[in-house]
Amino acid sequence: MITREGREAVRTGIGVRALTKPREVIAFAREQGLAIVDLKFVDLLGTWQHVSIPVQELTEDAFEEGIGFDGSSIRGFQHIHESDMILIPDPTTAVVDPICEVPTLSLICDVYDPVTHQPYSRDPRYIAKKAERYLIQTGIADVSYWGPEVEFFIFDNVRYDQNAYSCYYFIDSEEGIWNSGRDQGRPNLGHRPRWKEGYFPVPPVDALQDLRSEIVLRLIQAGIEVEAHHHEVATAGQCEIDIRYDSLTRQADRVLMYKYIVKNVARAYGRTATFMPKPLFGDNGSGMHTHQSLWKGGRNLFYDERGYAGLSELALYYIGGLLYHSPALMAFCAPTTNSYRRLVPGYEAPVNLVYSKRNRSAAIRIPMISASPKAKRLEYRCPDPTANPYLAFAAMLMAGLDGIRRRIDPGPPLEADLYELPPEELQKIRQVPGSLEEALKALEADHEFLLQGGVFTPDVIETWIELKRKREVDAVRLRPHPYEFYLYYDA
Repeated sequence: MITREGREAVRTGIGVRALTKPREVIAFAREQGLAIVDLKFVDLLGTWQHVSIPVQELTEDAFEEGIGFDGSSIRGFQHIHESDMILIPDPTTAVVDPICEVPTLSLICDVYDPVTHQPYSRDPRYIAKKAERYLIQTGIADVSYWGPEVEFFIFDNVRYDQNAYSCYYFIDSEEGIWNSGRDQGRPNLGHRPRWKEGYFPVPPVDALQDLRSEIVLRLIQAGIEVEAHHHEVATAGQCEIDIRYDSLTRQADRVLMYKYIVKNVARAYGRTATFMPKPLFGDNGSGMHTHQSLWKGGRNLFYDERGYAGLSELALYYIGGLLYHSPALMAFCAPTTNSYRRLVPGYEAPVNLVYSKRNRSAAIRIPMISASPKAKRLEYRCPDPTANPYLAFAAMLMAGLDGIRRRIDPGPPLEADLYELPPEELQKIRQVPGSLEEALKALEADHEFLLQGGVFTPDVIETWIELKRKREVDAVRLRPHPYEFYLYYDA
């Protein structure tokens, strides 16, 4: 749990400062009595990696020359014969680590080639930065804002294994409605969210209020503005903590810090957190609905009071690009085989490639909560939290910009409940791919929009597809599924 000193840091703001220069970061570390510097960077698939150094080793030279590491041991990076790489810390990301007990400075790093001393093409953070630069180069806008709603589950216990002769997983949660009749040798106190009824009863049904509040305090300590937190729809501990919007690369940094804090605070409580989209059969999965907008000169380019749902023509073209490229986008936005256990037609999932105001059954929803021009945005509901946020945000931006450049008409909005449409009407509506393999094929066929401005490069696309096919698609396809025994053992 967060310490008294940690709470005091939140109140006084000593954990976060607007630092921009290496010497400021070094002075800050000394002022705060920090002992360790944790250098974090992201692998291609979206997991934070790190290496730590004593604070005495943090010099201005370290910000120039970098710190070496073995790139061949990182997923999606180098081969063994070209493994040397370096990390260059970004001084603007400096923050007192909100998890470590030993006083630790956290720095997010960019990955560089030690020979050319140029940014590494497969560093996801570099791709995100290039997307932001490309946006400015187009002259369309000077900044994009991103507000992901990152959902997750907190369980009390999880066990899983896969070998030649067995395959299983067991999940348990004190909150799980399946425990309502359990004789556990102590009083069973009831008060659990029923299936699909976790949104939003107060405690004791919501048993995770204090845990989420602890997470919120840590997020604030790390400099992340939090707007709200609540229980989500599913039983057994589905949660959401909404963080304030920010620019593309900064928000991707924050999503990784968010996941880091959620997992570690849950662990401190003796629980386990997962961002897996569909860990439970028969209840809601976890998404990462992503709000986005384009701005120029301090003006929201998506707003036009005369347009549909207050949207400008430019915003509609952006929507057109998202919808047109969605099959390929899913390779980055819903990038796991488990993602497609959530994206199943007819099960309250945003699989239909249409847009609508207020309608959560559409792939793109236009929120109507506020009439303010500053609040006008679109919400793309297909992504899930297994996505690498640097790649997913960059890919969505590139799709939207392609829609603007090519003036892609998104067609008319669809206001009806898509789950109640007659089959003959539903068949006319395009849907997202039904599997990761379909999404990867779509990416192979449609990725030129990602290559514009050199934002994504062919080696990134090729490496992504190869990794996903070999490590995930083929690995899952080769293994018998437990339910196949139920279906076929007596054949």
